[in-house]
Amino acid sequence: MTSKVNAAHILVKDEKKANDLLAMIRSGKDFGQLAGTYSECPSGKKGGSLGWFGRGQMVKEFEDAAFEASKGETVGPVKTQFGWHLIKVTDVK
Repeated sequence: MTSKVNAAHILVKDEKKANDLLAMIRSGKDFGQLAGTYSECPSGKKGGSLGWFGRGQMVKEFEDAAFEASKGETVGPVKTQFGWHLIKVTDVK
């Protein structure tokens, strides 16, 4: 069972923008560059990186999506109280 994930995310205010960004990622655009350009979270300056986190450290919707994703997978859009997230899981342990 996964106990920690290392993930990056892009946070935007609307679902359409999140879906547009997801399409760009799926077509080969760099997740980190898109995070730096579009994310409304301060982590965008670091390519969206959130580092390692365990269960109970993120809001439930975000955490559930991150822990259900496989290493290397980008999931979303995931709606939380903060907006819409695209989450890229970079490693699991």
